[in-house]
Amino acid sequence: MQTLQTTSLRVRDNQLFILDQQALPQQARWLEANSVASLVEHILTLRVRGAPLIGLSASLLLGLLAERGLDRAALREALETLRASRPTAVNLMNNLERMKQALAQENYVAALVAEAERLVAEDRLLCERIAAAGSALVAPGSRLLTHCNTGGLATAGVGTALGVINLAHRQGKVANVWVDETRPLLQGGRLTAWELRELGVPYQLITDSMAASLMAQGQVDAVWVGADRIAASGDVANKIGTYSLAVLAKFHNIPFYVAAPQTTLDPDCPNGAAIPIEQRAPAEVTGAAGSFGSVQWAPADARVYNPAFDVTPAELISGWVLDCGLVTPAQARDGFFAARR
Repeated sequence: MQTLQTTSLRVRDNQLFILDQQALPQQARWLEANSVASLVEHILTLRVRGAPLIGLSASLLLGLLAERGLDRAALREALETLRASRPTAVNLMNNLERMKQALAQENYVAALVAEAERLVAEDRLLCERIAAAGSALVAPGSRLLTHCNTGGLATAGVGTALGVINLAHRQGKVANVWVDETRPLLQGGRLTAWELRELGVPYQLITDSMAASLMAQGQVDAVWVGADRIAASGDVANKIGTYSLAVLAKFHNIPFYVAAPQTTLDPDCPNGAAIPIEQRAPAEVTGAAGSFGSVQWAPADARVYNPAFDVTPAELISGWVLDCGLVTPAQARDGFFAARR
C-alpha cells in the first residue's frame, strides 16, 4: 500500500498508525494499529473516533492485512469483527460493505488495497465539497456554535462541520466559534478547541449547559454539527447533546445545520427510532481519566445512563449539507434520503 498521511492516520512501510485522540491536546502520540484486536481497542477507547475516520481506519487495515498474506476466510472474519466495533456510526458499515465486495473479487488483495486507498481519496474530496456548500450558508460576521469534533481529526480531509467553519473563516465570515466542551469525554474541549487553535479560527470554549444562555442573549447565529448516521426520514444520530442544541435552536429561531458525507446516509434505516444507540461505560460519567491521571467524583456504585449518541428529528433541522450540496427540509420530506440507494 502506498504511503499515506492524514491528520489522524498514517500508512508507512505497510504499517498503520493512528494519532491517539485520547492523548490530545497535551500529547501528539502515534500508536500502531496493525492487528484487528489493536484497532478495535483503539476504536472502543476512542483513540480512533469520528464516523468517517473509523470506517477509513478499518478499511486501511484490511488492505494491509491482505498484503501480509491473510487468506480470504481470515479477512472475512476480520471484516465482521471490525464491523461490530461501533454500532451507531454507519460510515463503518458502508465502507466495509465496499471492502466486502472487493474481497469477493478474484484478485482480492489488489482489490482491497485499491478500494481502501480510493475510500481515503473520496473522503478528502467529500470534505472539500461539504465545506464549499456549507460556507455559502454562513453570513459575514457569524457567531457559530458547534458540538463534539468534526474536523480533520475525524476525517481524511478538512472535516465536515468544522471544515465548513474553517473555510468560512478563511473567507472572512466568522467572528467567533462557540465550542461545546461535549460531555462526558470532552471532545469539544480537547479536540475541537485544539483544531481551531491550530487553524487560527477565533473560538471560545463553553460547557454544554451554557448554549441556551448564549442563544437567549442573541450571541449565536447558527449551529453546525456533524452526524454519525442519517436515516431515510432525515433524522440524525450524533454525539449526545446534539438533540438538546436542536431544540434550543428551534425555540430561539436559529438555523441548525448538519454537515456530513453521503457515506453517513442509511436509506435502509427508516427513522431515528431504528438507529442503534451505543451505551458506553459508567466510568466515563462517574469520573475522568487522561494524561493527568484519573479522578472519581461520583459514588463508586452509582447507577449510570451513558448513551454515546442521541437522535435529532428531521423537523428540527434547517438543512443537511452533503457533498452533493444542501438538502432542504422540503426535499427531506419528499424522500430525498430514502431514495439514496
